[in-house]
Amino acid sequence: MSVTIYTLTSKLHDKQAVGAATKEFLGSLGIDYELKDSDYADYGTHSLSLIYVRTGGTEGIFKSLLPDLLQKNDAPFYLLTSGKSNSLAASMEILSFLRQKGIRGEIIHGSNAYIRQRIEVLQQVGEARAQLKGCRLGVIGKPSDWLISSETDRGAVRKRLGIELLDVPMDELLVTIERTPLQKAKITSSVAEIKEALPGAERVYRALHEIVNKYNLNGFTLRCFDLLTAVKNTGCLALARLNAEGIVSGCEGDVPALLSMMLAKSLTGVSGFQANPASIDVETGKMIFAHCTIPLNMVERYEFDTHFESGIGVGIRGYMKEGEVTIFKLSGDLKRYFIAEGELLYNQAEPDLCRTQQVIQLTDKAQASYFLNNPIGNHHIILPGHWAKVLKEMLLDTEELDELW
Repeated sequence: MSVTIYTLTSKLHDKQAVGAATKEFLGSLGIDYELKDSDYADYGTHSLSLIYVRTGGTEGIFKSLLPDLLQKNDAPFYLLTSGKSNSLAASMEILSFLRQKGIRGEIIHGSNAYIRQRIEVLQQVGEARAQLKGCRLGVIGKPSDWLISSETDRGAVRKRLGIELLDVPMDELLVTIERTPLQKAKITSSVAEIKEALPGAERVYRALHEIVNKYNLNGFTLRCFDLLTAVKNTGCLALARLNAEGIVSGCEGDVPALLSMMLAKSLTGVSGFQANPASIDVETGKMIFAHCTIPLNMVERYEFDTHFESGIGVGIRGYMKEGEVTIFKLSGDLKRYFIAEGELLYNQAEPDLCRTQQVIQLTDKAQASYFLNNPIGNHHIILPGHWAKVLKEMLLDTEELDELW
């Protein structure tokens, strides 16, 4: 998707010379862009809109445009400048004016490489923000009883992220499962108890798909432990498959974890691995994360096992590619977040933990103390790759939040 660029130009400057300088400067950046010049009619409708301050003497022009622009746009104002023709000085005056009015903004200026990199990050964040607006996320059953610190401010979620949360009664899912016929599973296992449980796990998957379609959901979190007693099976396989299909699917009715996964997917394309820290070495920054499901599009291979706590149903033991990872969590009131980069050293398969197990080395070992001193709940989201820079930009664009580590 191209960047949309609008211009501010003083009438005192030669139009032909300014046009030639514009073509040279924007061409040197190596970005895909659409130039709107001074036509601001559709400003604010794109994932990223830049205002290219081409010359000095444009401060008054911007001031006259501002009331209309504010009605069209709630994102920060990004002022691109080459520095020629007093454009940097004009940009500084404009930004100062914006800050006096409590309006966010930034001057994008520097080397071509810096400008290009900065625009790429902002474009990625803008596209992610656009994906979130109008998202519908289901809460199927209430959050699990043990999630006592995972309250969610639904008003803030709607206002600041553009996400609507919908409650779906657990009974509705159970009725849907009951009337979904059992079919032979398309996948099988050599382990007798897993082979026997797979048709039931497949039925849960199809029932959840029906709920997603009925409510037009982009994702959901499921009070999954209720399935253990109600249908003698798990949602682990269903969640692993649905996440791989692009439907963000979380465990245990954990809404903050679901929001973290939805935000992560909008940026990275994958929902992330919702997991509990199982052990932490604060001296080395080495940690183990574990859970019984992981999106199938995040792993190189996977195996079936039973669900860890109950020993029934179908759990997933996934093996993610070793290498760079990011650990992320956003609080339900959208006031705090945690981001840490690290490396997935290896996957393990110990019998006394949830089935998917990842041994991760934090890049900054000091961040391990966060988990023992000021954690945001127990579940955290593991993403392949290093995403701290873009995630922080995304959250800064949401509002000022407290970074925890």
